[in-house]
Amino acid sequence: MLMQARDRLVNRLIVALDRSSRDDILRLADQLHGAAGALKIGLQAFVANGPSIVREIVARGERVFLDLKIHDIPNTAQHAVAEAAALGAAIVTVHAAGGEAMMRACARDDIVVAGVTILTSIDDAELHRIGFAGTALENAVRLARLAQSCGLGAVVASPQEIAAIREACGGELRIIAPGIRPAGSDAGDQRRTMTPAAAIAAGADTIVVGRPITDARDPRAAALEVIESLV
Repeated sequence: MLMQARDRLVNRLIVALDRSSRDDILRLADQLHGAAGALKIGLQAFVANGPSIVREIVARGERVFLDLKIHDIPNTAQHAVAEAAALGAAIVTVHAAGGEAMMRACARDDIVVAGVTILTSIDDAELHRIGFAGTALENAVRLARLAQSCGLGAVVASPQEIAAIREACGGELRIIAPGIRPAGSDAGDQRRTMTPAAAIAAGADTIVVGRPITDARDPRAAALEVIESLV
């Protein structure tokens, strides 16, 4: 793979560092240097270690995808996003279901604010149980349109909704796809999944892969294997 093309593909991979131990997180960050476009710090890592874990990873020269899925009143959400930007995170997530006022308050130019549509652990039956009408696909597209209209630059959506969101929202909206499982991997608690190559082919800008990489005997090799699969 030519170096320039490889670098472009590396930037399409976010690796989720879903760990509690600071030492484990930083060890994985060091192992994955140059093998991922960003590293995801989610609720587990953030609650266990606080904002300092973001600062430490940013200080190592890595881009941080701060996946806190902020969902609160507009003023609180706005200040939380501002604090994420101050930490040096490159991307932060908010729930699109937080509504128009919240998302408009959160939109910024100094950090990518990504609206989470429908969690990949939720299927149509579960969606109906919590009171949503329609399918996961229909709701994801509706929320993606709302996020875009509120000035957010990205959305987070299951790979199974990528093509429909791309058609509805055009090429400018960045689509980040979790629920990615390389062929042969255990789906775990993810219900709406796709392989890395299929997600990119469907129109995702960036994919998020966690356990198939971080639980591998050689996480760096596993990340590079995912990147190679995108060619």
